[in-house]
Amino acid sequence: MATDETFPGLAPAAAAPRRWRLVAFAGRAVGAVLTIGALSVLSRETARTRPPEPAPASVTTTDLGIAFVPAMTLAPRPAVPAETAGRLRLDLAGEAARIEPRHGPQEQTLGRGDFAAIEETHLRLTLTRDAPEPQPGLFVTLARRAAEGPNLSVIRTGQRGRIATKFGAVETLEATLSGAGRRICTGFVTLEAQPARIDGWLCAPLGQPPEPRTLACTLDALTLDARADPATSAVFADAEGRRDAACDPIRALSSGEPEGRTGSIVPRRTPPARKPQHP
Repeated sequence: MATDETFPGLAPAAAAPRRWRLVAFAGRAVGAVLTIGALSVLSRETARTRPPEPAPASVTTTDLGIAFVPAMTLAPRPAVPAETAGRLRLDLAGEAARIEPRHGPQEQTLGRGDFAAIEETHLRLTLTRDAPEPQPGLFVTLARRAAEGPNLSVIRTGQRGRIATKFGAVETLEATLSGAGRRICTGFVTLEAQPARIDGWLCAPLGQPPEPRTLACTLDALTLDARADPATSAVFADAEGRRDAACDPIRALSSGEPEGRTGSIVPRRTPPARKPQHP
């Protein structure tokens, strides 16, 4: 289309709507920019005037001002002061029991005998105060205890059982432990001593599993030689009223076993009466 010569320099009439569309688009763009700027200024002013919200109880702020949120919040178990923790004692003659280093403020481990000495009785038990629920099974507990302390492993398990003790019912599991040697032992865990928990194992001499009666009388001899926390003290005080009179605390759970009675309790022998001497 030719340019109108009457008004030189003017574009054709069809170009006018295109210019208006460009002007309208530019106007909308400028309006959007102004709106975004106004909202940004308003947001900054609101953030300055709003008081800071307190952090949740489970959020910990480091020295660098970085908030650390734990993956899960667990109520910590109260630590037992050393003077009120009590101390395990085994009222058995023969080799004295030893208290092993603790793996936590709520646990105390007692050991007796050497696992590597096949001719000796070997005992290792752990008292857990305020034991959390639910508890792992006996096999899991036995495997963990064996690995964390004396560096043993459970290579075979056998018959399960249950015996009655002064602490109530105790679950048992025959287990072959391997480390500095290999021995067939009886793992055990209390089932009715809440909130305390006693678990461990007992190995008889000569590689044979101990008799159930031996384990029952061993636990019967377990006491505290000082007052512990109220809950644990109550468990042991209640258990003392159920001691088995047949388990003489003076007799020895010793390495010297009567012939044919491996892992049995050695009965207390009464000395023969003296014959009266006549002048």
